[in-house]
Amino acid sequence: MTSVVIAMLCALSALSLLGLRYPLQMIPLLFFELVWKGLWLGFVALPLYLNGSLDAGRASTAFDCLVGLIFLVLIPWDYVFANYIARKGDRWWGEARAAGERVTRA
Repeated sequence: MTSVVIAMLCALSALSLLGLRYPLQMIPLLFFELVWKGLWLGFVALPLYLNGSLDAGRASTAFDCLVGLIFLVLIPWDYVFANYIARKGDRWWGEARAAGERVTRA
């Protein structure tokens, strides 16, 4: 499992570097990062903390996740609302299929 985590974190790091060039297009990647941290804090760290069994290693991870959640204040929420909530979603099928035309493959 450790190798899977390392591979995932390497991929996430590489895509994060791409986010330096295209920050608005990489907002979904930032959401992924924030959601898994929030889930881990809520479903792993918080129960351990509440029953008094949060060890030093997990406490350190919890602190790191809390620091990561600070990025919530840096998200351009007006852009997120306009492009991910208010905007009509893309069609799952191409325009030709949506119009009832037969789609042929080359």
